Amino acid sequence: MADWTPQARAALQEGPAALVTILATEGSAPRGPGTRMIVTGTGLAGTIGGGALEHQVMEQARALLAHPSGSWRVQDYPLGPLLGQCCGGRVRLLVERLAEVPEGEGPYEVRLGDTLERKAATARPVTLPARGAKPEAGGFFVEPDESDRLPVLMFGAGHVGKAIAMRAEGLPLHLAWYDSRPEAAETPGVVLADEEAMAACAASAGADMAVVILTHDHGLDYRLAAAALASPARYVGLIGSATKRARFLSRLEKDGIGHARLTCPIGLPGPKGKEPEVIAIATLAQLLTLRSGT
Repeated sequence: MADWTPQARAALQEGPAALVTILATEGSAPRGPGTRMIVTGTGLAGTIGGGALEHQVMEQARALLAHPSGSWRVQDYPLGPLLGQCCGGRVRLLVERLAEVPEGEGPYEVRLGDTLERKAATARPVTLPARGAKPEAGGFFVEPDESDRLPVLMFGAGHVGKAIAMRAEGLPLHLAWYDSRPEAAETPGVVLADEEAMAACAASAGADMAVVILTHDHGLDYRLAAAALASPARYVGLIGSATKRARFLSRLEKDGIGHARLTCPIGLPGPKGKEPEVIAIATLAQLLTLRSGT
């Protein structure tokens, strides 16, 4: 969970909740340091990798729900000999009975005492060793942050835009979604903006951002594509056919706008189909390759 606080707040409204955090790993492990999972008496949110490890930790977390708020345990798990998982590494976990949840997201300083306090930290995240002495009361560390999400500006709340937004939930993407049509206000998550404001937003895209263009109007698509290509955005994706691509490239050349970074059609080339769901999955897969740097 890139930001676990909403899930934790929701869980605490229903009853006791525990937070499981991977402090450190060694060798092969299903998830990395900073991964979190919320556990309640009847459910969970997030995952530390599934399998026997997750099953055993869930039981440990639920046992901790009977203890006072602020109670905590640090546990080491050798995945191979103890749990029979083929990855064979080691995982160090912190399991805490939540009392309150800090605001915001990102790394948090954790101090282990009679009660566990969290506060926003500016310190550099620290990875604890998977072997050696465990943290004790009075110690502190900064949890590594697993919120390395790719910022995505998406323009258009049509069928494909809705399919992308629906399937983006839970992925390491930070989606900002815009449309200019008044009826788009009925779609949760969409920000209404006029065409001028949308173009200004596309032009302001940073070098770490991706821009996805799939509006209802080809003229607006072109304006947004031209604006995004003038920015340092690392990805500019435009929905369309080979014919649309050819027309846009010709017009961009006439307008003196470099188009080497324009991706049209959008999405990885493998999946076939014009259904919104197929396009959405191919596009999200392409965006994830940007995040991983491949």
